[in-house]
Amino acid sequence: MRLAKLPKFLTALTAVLAGTGAVLAPTTAATAAPAANCVTDAKLVPSCGVLWGGAAGGFTSAPRDQALKTWEKASGRTASLFHQYHKGDEVFPTKAEIAMTNDPANPRALLLNWKIAYGSNWAKVAKGEQNRRIDAFAKRAKSYGKKFFLVLNHEPENDVVARKGSGWEAKDFAAMYRHTIKRLRSQGVTNAVNVVAYMGNEKWMAQNWWADLYPGDDVVDWIGLDSYVSVEKGYYHFGDFADLLDRKPKGGGLGFYDWAVSKHQSKPIMVAEWGAYHRVGRNTDKSAVYNSVVPELRKRPAIKAIVHFDTKKDDQGDRDISIDSTKASLAAFKKLAADPIFKVKLG
Repeated sequence: MRLAKLPKFLTALTAVLAGTGAVLAPTTAATAAPAANCVTDAKLVPSCGVLWGGAAGGFTSAPRDQALKTWEKASGRTASLFHQYHKGDEVFPTKAEIAMTNDPANPRALLLNWKIAYGSNWAKVAKGEQNRRIDAFAKRAKSYGKKFFLVLNHEPENDVVARKGSGWEAKDFAAMYRHTIKRLRSQGVTNAVNVVAYMGNEKWMAQNWWADLYPGDDVVDWIGLDSYVSVEKGYYHFGDFADLLDRKPKGGGLGFYDWAVSKHQSKPIMVAEWGAYHRVGRNTDKSAVYNSVVPELRKRPAIKAIVHFDTKKDDQGDRDISIDSTKASLAAFKKLAADPIFKVKLG
C-alpha cells in the first residue's frame, strides 16, 4: 500500500496468464456463478470464479498471520491468498508463512511482495549487482516448493525518479524486473507466478514514462492493481468498486482495466490490494462499495483474484480501511465474502 498525493485541499492516500493462450475479453458470461469444481492451474489462474485474498494488520505490530486469521473469522471466509511483504535479504518463507500455507483445513497460497532493490536501486539490480541476493531467494523458493505469487517492487510509480542516471527510471524498473525473473528461472525456480502490480493512479498513468514500466509479457504472468475508494462523498477518490478499476490518466486515455485487457489480452488481472476507506473518526457505511464488487466482477472476466487490505489506520494514520468500522459495513462484507464466485479450490 502506498500513498498517492492528493490535491492540496485534501490529505493524502494510497493511491498482479502467461501460458494459457486465452484471450480475456470483457464479456459477462465468463464470470457466471462458478460450479463447485473451480480449480487453479499451473499459473494459479482459476478455471472459473475469482480467488479471494487478504492482508490484515497493516501498519500495526500484530503478527500478520494472526491478524489474517482474525480477519478471516470476522469476514466468514478463509483467504485463498495470504498477502505478505518482504524487502532485501529478509528470510522467505518465514515459519508463519509456511504454517499458513500448509494448513489443510484452510488452504492458502502465498502472495509475496519483494522489494529486491532495498538498499540499492533498480539499475544496479538490472546490472547484476544483486545476483547473490536473487540466488539466495531462488534457493529458498525452491526449498519452499509450493506455488506462490511473486510481486517485484509493487506500486513502482511512486518510486520513479524520472531523471537520467538516477537508477530509478521507469525503464530501470522494467530492466530490474526482467533480470530478476530470468535469473530466478535460470536457477531453477518454477513455482513463482510473476505479478507486476501498479497503483493505477490517474496522475501516474498520465506520465510519459508510465508505459516504460511494463517488463514484457514473457516475464509477467499476471497484471496487478493496488487501488482504493472513499466512502465519504466529496472526498478523494469517492466511488465504488468500478471506480478503482477504471481510473483514467489525467488528460484522457484508457482506464486501467481497459488498458490491461486491450494491451495484454492473455494476462489475468489481480486486484492485489483494494479496500474502502473513510477518515479515522468519521465512520461511514461501506456497504455500497462492498455490494458493488460481485456485479463488477461478473462484467469483467479478466479479473481472477481480489485481495483486500485491512487496517484501522493507513500509513499516514488518517484513513480507516477496515471491514468492521460500522456494523452495516461488516454485514455487507460478510455477504460479499460468502458469494459462491469466490469458491475456488487451489490446485
